[in-house]
Amino acid sequence: MTTLERRKVGKTQLTVTEMGLGGAPMGGFRATISDAEAVGLTDAAYQAGVRYFDTSPFYGYGRSELRMGAALREKPRQSYVLSTKVGRVMHARKPGEALPQEFRENGLPGFVPQFDYTYDGVMRSLEQSHLRLGLDRIDIALVHDVDFWTIKDRKILDERFKTVMESGFRALDELRKAGVISAIGVGINEADTSTRFIRAGDFDCMLLAGRYTLLEQGALEEFLPECQRRGVSVILGGPYNSGILTGNVKPGATHDYAAAPASLIDKAQRIEAVCARHKVPLAAAAMQFPLFHPSVCSVIPGALSVAEVTQNQAHLGVKIPADLWSELKREKLLDPAAPTPN
Repeated sequence: MTTLERRKVGKTQLTVTEMGLGGAPMGGFRATISDAEAVGLTDAAYQAGVRYFDTSPFYGYGRSELRMGAALREKPRQSYVLSTKVGRVMHARKPGEALPQEFRENGLPGFVPQFDYTYDGVMRSLEQSHLRLGLDRIDIALVHDVDFWTIKDRKILDERFKTVMESGFRALDELRKAGVISAIGVGINEADTSTRFIRAGDFDCMLLAGRYTLLEQGALEEFLPECQRRGVSVILGGPYNSGILTGNVKPGATHDYAAAPASLIDKAQRIEAVCARHKVPLAAAAMQFPLFHPSVCSVIPGALSVAEVTQNQAHLGVKIPADLWSELKREKLLDPAAPTPN
């Protein structure tokens, strides 16, 4: 078993391993794997030294929580940190009930999500999560998907933001003060909306997906400096930008779960060429880069197999020469303000 470095979450007493396991892929929306495979890869991550696991009711409409809980229930509860999310409450589909417009196939059969960021909705969501996980403690609760990337309507985004801060946040804060959960935060895909949340309430951490990676560092403008000022930790999801940074970059590579535009393909290929000159896999540089920032406490790639878990661990252990980062900055492929070991 590998010993991974642990980092503190905000001002809390929680510490998480610098690499965690993201539970979105095992939910089944983008690929189909069996319950046994999902439990097996979670076990493999634990055996590899991972002690931070993230899931959500949304991932497979409950399937990810069921699978992750099945694996983690067999582990000593104090040995790992678990986060899940709030904002969607699941219910069994009624006969003749119309599916929501944004309904996704391949989730847990018969269950339908409903957005609910109210006080009662947050409490109900967490209660459902406890039951699906089969665990009596959730360490970190994250408000999920209150961003334009998900909602695609500024008016609805503003309404949901208002509901969170006037209602749902109160539930999370009460649970934190009572010691029921140890940390609260937000899990979204946008640095600017994450900054808006940080400035609106007392959060411990932000799970930011894909916005501070080897390919894009827009989060350096406002979000990461604000995190440093307020002592908010960052959990970095999607370090491979959904595929484009895994290596062997070709047209058609995915970025944000869609085919990447030509400009991003070109940039990723140029980054990969620099990595190749230093004999470093692109994916290894992508995995390690976010961890150089002092606000980032963990990088949480997902996995669909034990092999991918092993691969992620290997990427974290690759020795990368400081000259690689210097060359990326000289070639204007990396923000000069990005913290690196050079």
